[in-house]
Amino acid sequence: MKSTEEILAMIQAALPAAHVELVLNPSPSAQHSLRVAPADAFAVASFLRESVELALDYCSNVTGVDWPDKEITEKVKVTQLVDGEEKVVEETVKRIEPGCLEAVYHLYSMRRAHEAIAGPVVLRMRTVNRTDQVQLPSLTFVWRAAEFQEREIFDLFGIVFTGHPDLRRILMWDEFEDHPMRRDYVDPDDYEYEPTPHDEVLKRAEAQSKSAGVTA
Repeated sequence: MKSTEEILAMIQAALPAAHVELVLNPSPSAQHSLRVAPADAFAVASFLRESVELALDYCSNVTGVDWPDKEITEKVKVTQLVDGEEKVVEETVKRIEPGCLEAVYHLYSMRRAHEAIAGPVVLRMRTVNRTDQVQLPSLTFVWRAAEFQEREIFDLFGIVFTGHPDLRRILMWDEFEDHPMRRDYVDPDDYEYEPTPHDEVLKRAEAQSKSAGVTA
């Protein structure tokens, strides 16, 4: 199998206007990935599937990732007036890096499986933020196996896959208002949905009943 760097070079040669970047994985697995701009995702995905050399025709898995806002601490050099003389000093400054949501696709080739091609090839794309700009293009029409998994990500993370043929909740009920896989998700206080509460859950359910004035 070609390396991630070689696949990136192939994409850049075939689609020079596409915005794709290499995401290095420093762990021992060294499973690097490719992050594509949402506007170019369909074209890049179609190339990966239709390329005779790559033939990435099977999407085995699609996962979601929640990246909350992150506080970054940096040291910067600034010029200050010290004892009447300008000097360059080092200051510590903090800034907030806005969060986002991410969809991650794991790709293999079934057409070339007999060649023992390794995988997966990992393709990623990110939303603008975690609030009002959470749209990403659906890749279901490139890889049919992505349909249910994009629905799951929509349900649990809140990514809205534009162009998806049947985007609706798949695990939670329609009236559910939150996304349970978000890192800032808070468990509800109402435990009536728990049919057989035990231990800590039972205590919290009893406390909720008492606060509501409900007696057994």
